Parts: sequence; structure tokens; C-alpha cells
Amino acid sequence: MRRLHVMPLYVTLFLLTPLLSCSGDRSRSPTCGMAQLIGPSLIQDRLRQLPFVLTDAPRGLPGTLPVRVIGTREQSTVLVGYTKGALTMEYQGAGFPAGSVSDTTTYAVLVVDDSTQRAQGVLIYESHRPPEGYPSIGAVTGQDRAIPLYGVRVDWAGVSNPKCPLLGAPAAPPSSAQ
Repeated sequence: MRRLHVMPLYVTLFLLTPLLSCSGDRSRSPTCGMAQLIGPSLIQDRLRQLPFVLTDAPRGLPGTLPVRVIGTREQSTVLVGYTKGALTMEYQGAGFPAGSVSDTTTYAVLVVDDSTQRAQGVLIYESHRPPEGYPSIGAVTGQDRAIPLYGVRVDWAGVSNPKCPLLGAPAAPPSSAQ
């Protein structure tokens, strides 16, 4: 039987290559791509379950929250305010889907972590809105268009992977000014 002599350097390179190739930017990995599709889908599904739907606008939100249009990588912010008891949010920056807004499509969801009761941010969906009469808690405006805002409580850790988060950095703690 013939023995194969391998230099220690080659063995080391052979063993380290897979480890180094997996330690790069994970936000571009297939796993993160799947998380960016599955997380919003789970949140949208939770919106169909009435016990998890917010019927009133939460109070004490920070002045800004992160926002993302589903299907895009860009994240922006919304300015938070209240008008006659309803939540009003103004989309900041480019990327508001004004072209796809109609009476039946495009809506926003305020996502609240059910374990901490903290608002994590807003997701904008370009799909069929919930039925008329569904409890809206306000509106998001951008480019002279307004879309309804719904609210939902979710297990945030179950829908957003910290290595590739849906909404980037977590929201600031609630302020006592509002």
C-alpha cells in the first residue's frame, strides 16, 4: 500500500478555505435572501389573524422609524406624528412606491414586537390591501400619495434574523414626549 505524503501547509489551507469563505458579508448570502422573503410573508400572514392586529395607534413612538418597501434592499425612515388620534407617518427619501398606489393595492404595516411592545419599524407591501373596514391605525404619505397603515404584533426574533435584519438597526426606545 502506498502512503500519500501531504505537506502541512496544504492541509491547513484545505481546512481553512471553507471557514474563510463563509465568514464574509452574509447579507448577500442565499440564507439572507430567503429570510428577506420569508420574514415579510410571515408578518403579512400574522396581519390576517385578528388577535394580533392593532386596533388603535400606539402612543409613545419615537420621532422616526425605519421603513422598507418589500422586495427592495433600500431602507429609509418615516417621521412619526399623530393627527386626531390616528398615526401619521411621512416617508423620507426616495423609494416610496407612488406609482403602484391605487384604491386596492399598496399598504403599510407597523410591526410591533409582542414580547417587548416596541415598534420595530414599517414595512410597505405592494399587494392587495386587507378588506375595507379592516382596522387601520393611520396612514403613510409620500410623493403626494397616502396609503393606509395597519399594525400587527409579531415575534420579532422569529421573523427577522439579526445577521440580515428586515429593518436594519432596532428602533429607539419610546419617548415620553408624545
